[in-house]
Amino acid sequence: MKTELKAKFIQHILDKKKENEGFTLIELLVVIIIIGILSAIALPSFLNQANKAKQSEAKTYVGSMNRAQQAYYLENTTFTTSIGSLGLGIATQTVNYQYSAALLTGGSVVSNLAQVILNTAPLKSYIGIVEVTTQQATSEATTVAVLCESKNAMVNGGVNASSATIAYTAGAPVCPNLNTDFVSLAK
Repeated sequence: MKTELKAKFIQHILDKKKENEGFTLIELLVVIIIIGILSAIALPSFLNQANKAKQSEAKTYVGSMNRAQQAYYLENTTFTTSIGSLGLGIATQTVNYQYSAALLTGGSVVSNLAQVILNTAPLKSYIGIVEVTTQQATSEATTVAVLCESKNAMVNGGVNASSATIAYTAGAPVCPNLNTDFVSLAK
């Protein structure tokens, strides 16, 4: 090889090494800013999904308690305030919620409650109401259930099952209107 060609080849190799040395400060700052913007957008959405997952536990437990209360009434002609008697195998307290049941209006209505535990994330509370209704034509007793969700998320519970004022519409329970409004999820 000619020496001139060798010198150009060596110069070319040295120039390539200088090009691949690393990133400039501006390039790094741009990448960090883009990551910051993306995380600022995604983080609230992620936290909201985590709260929804925690709330689905309470919604499922209260719905199960409603169905178990209906089965318990069928076997014993009364409701129970003991969650253990329902045979669900659920704890009365989890990380986010405390569960309880209270008899209302002379024992013909039971209220199942999922109350937010103190110092947790702001979560919604749930009340399940099961009522015994008697069919006018046949005089048969049946149970009707409703599941209610608070409209606003709460940190410190704020709902007491024994103080719930249950309204009735044609023999069916309606969600109570306590300190916060509740909406009906399912019957």
